[in-house]
Amino acid sequence: MARAQFDRNEVIDRSIKLFWERGFSASSMQQVVKTTGLKPGSIYLAFGNKEGLFREALEAYAEKSRALMRDIIETAPSIGEGICALLERFVEDATRSDYCSCFLVKTQLELAAEGGELHALASSKLAEVETMLRGYLEQEYDPELSRRRAASLMLHIFGLRVYGYHQGGAERMREGLREGLPWLPWEKSASN
Repeated sequence: MARAQFDRNEVIDRSIKLFWERGFSASSMQQVVKTTGLKPGSIYLAFGNKEGLFREALEAYAEKSRALMRDIIETAPSIGEGICALLERFVEDATRSDYCSCFLVKTQLELAAEGGELHALASSKLAEVETMLRGYLEQEYDPELSRRRAASLMLHIFGLRVYGYHQGGAERMREGLREGLPWLPWEKSASN
């Protein structure tokens, strides 16, 4: 019996879109089948079940997000300016009419009450982002200050991702970031 051939990455990318928009619980197996174009048996064979596909989608999203963040930070003139550029990117994302928050943040919020492996996975991926930011900050600050500032950044990022464009627009979000993160070089990053 021949196995069905499909592009695994394409299936995962399609699944990211579905799960990101609807969440894990609200995405039915019928919607997964329709979104991926695979038959249920192929999904079970390739991913184990809907949870397995969701896990791979979350992993792929997290890796793409970290790669984007690394690119933004590492192409800036300084770490601080890179972080400012990253936060500006999040503000711009949040003001789009089709804004859908952050898949990791949404998953963490959706599954918080029940906990479990998927909630733990989303939480661990967010912790990896914090660790990455801390590593960048340690290039300019001592480890303890970097730890505190990375935690502060995560709180602001989480807030941006949840707050969204409905609460007063981009300028209000920028004002909140500048007020809450005065140690960042906002003036330098605005002039570039």
